[in-house]
Amino acid sequence: MSTLQPAFNATSTASIPAPAAPSVPAKTWIAVIGATLGAFMAVLNIQIVNASLADIQGAIGAGIDDGGWISTSYLIAEIVVIPLSGWLAQVFSIRIYLLTNAILFLALSAACALAQDLSQMIVLRAIQGFTGGVLIPMAFTLIITLLPRAKQPVGLALFALSATFAPAIGPTIGGYLTENFGWQYIFYVNLVPGAIMVGMLWYALEATPMKLSLLREGDWAGIVTMAIGLSALQTVLEEGNKDDWFGSPFIVKLSAIAAVALTAFLIIELTVKKPLLNLRLLVRRNFGFGMLANFLLGIALYGSVFILPQYLSRIQGYNAEQIGMVLAWTGLPQLVLIPLVPRLMQKLDARIVIGVGFVLFAASNFMNIYMTNDYAADQLLWPNIVRAIGQALVMAPLSAVATAGIEAENAGSASGLFNMMRNLGGAVGIAVLQTVLTKREQYHSNVLMQSVSIFEQATRTRLEQLTQYFINHGVLDHADAAHRAYVAIGRVVQKQAYILAFSDTFYLLGMVLIVALLAVLFLKKPGQTSAGGAH
Repeated sequence: MSTLQPAFNATSTASIPAPAAPSVPAKTWIAVIGATLGAFMAVLNIQIVNASLADIQGAIGAGIDDGGWISTSYLIAEIVVIPLSGWLAQVFSIRIYLLTNAILFLALSAACALAQDLSQMIVLRAIQGFTGGVLIPMAFTLIITLLPRAKQPVGLALFALSATFAPAIGPTIGGYLTENFGWQYIFYVNLVPGAIMVGMLWYALEATPMKLSLLREGDWAGIVTMAIGLSALQTVLEEGNKDDWFGSPFIVKLSAIAAVALTAFLIIELTVKKPLLNLRLLVRRNFGFGMLANFLLGIALYGSVFILPQYLSRIQGYNAEQIGMVLAWTGLPQLVLIPLVPRLMQKLDARIVIGVGFVLFAASNFMNIYMTNDYAADQLLWPNIVRAIGQALVMAPLSAVATAGIEAENAGSASGLFNMMRNLGGAVGIAVLQTVLTKREQYHSNVLMQSVSIFEQATRTRLEQLTQYFINHGVLDHADAAHRAYVAIGRVVQKQAYILAFSDTFYLLGMVLIVALLAVLFLKKPGQTSAGGAH
């Protein structure tokens, strides 16, 4: 306690110039709020569409396999543009770059709602992803460049609403709109808040001259290798499980392309005079371990948003709106808690807040590892609330600690890397969970089938009961009734195997978050300036 006291006194004396709080002009806050609203919409758009993918596929005549490209095309474009945004904002100026992409994002939202077939939808979603992806890192960049250190936790708490609240609430909004108004409204819903966002940015962002000369000096080799590498990697992660991973020549080729291109990108960035991204930031202890924790957070954040709707749909037969209502409890508490996090960061070491958040997020997953046939909305309520509290506590303080001390000239690189890694973590998480779910279902099916042997008296008795049931309900042929009994038992076994496999995926997510917690232990307390900034 005695060692903490001087630091506290230092920050309290430093807060005497806290009349510097008014030194953040209202215009700056409007710019930050407008930008974070854009980031919120860009992230929300992914989850809203995923919740309604089946309806969109049916409406535009897409098959289940091909329809996945509606999401994949958006995610590929988004992950490529995120690390590019810092440099492009320098070239075209933040005002022009951000406003142009915000307006295009809205126009493309409306265009997606009017798409007539799969090819149109994929192209429109790709371009929308390229514009929406800009909104995420630019919001982060504005927070760490426009706001003084003392006010950054407030800005980062706003940003956390886009990073953790938007994925949690997306399926709720998507399910409600699709069930009650039609799938087109998942795109139209962007228009009103989007118009407000454009108005705020138009008013608040200062005009600065473009620096088109930077195009000549651009790290084009880095840009090309990064775009090819990330596009190939994202496609591998999105399509791998469906195509049996390395059993598919397509996946093997893309994996090789990703490996070669990303290796070349790393070499270029570490040797070129003016790199696209300053990868040497990763050597800084807090940024490096913060990035690792953020990557693992992405796995758990997007992984849990993927796995829970899958469970509710496959096992419990819930529709999109019912799934949304269950997931609302992972979102709504965050809306209350995230604005309180900056105050909590004043009272406690930010690393403690992050650690508690990861512990709660991990615990929420471990609460789901003993699921049964009756495990549905009521049983998921408390795990979802615990998860909401954990997520709310992690994002803003993790961002603050990781980016403490980042210079203005490195803000674009830091923002691009930090946000790209969380999205990449999400892609890795979903790909791994899809594969684990498939493999563990097969494993549990094999184990259960050994118990459900025709040589077991209990199995024979159950088959006779089911056969008699089908005969009593109108099946005249005894052989047909017996066949149906076998099929019915097979379905019960498969359902139980899936429930056990889903339990295994939650266990895996919990363990990932424990590793993230270990990464947090390596974070050091930011310097005195940063500590003051947490207040």
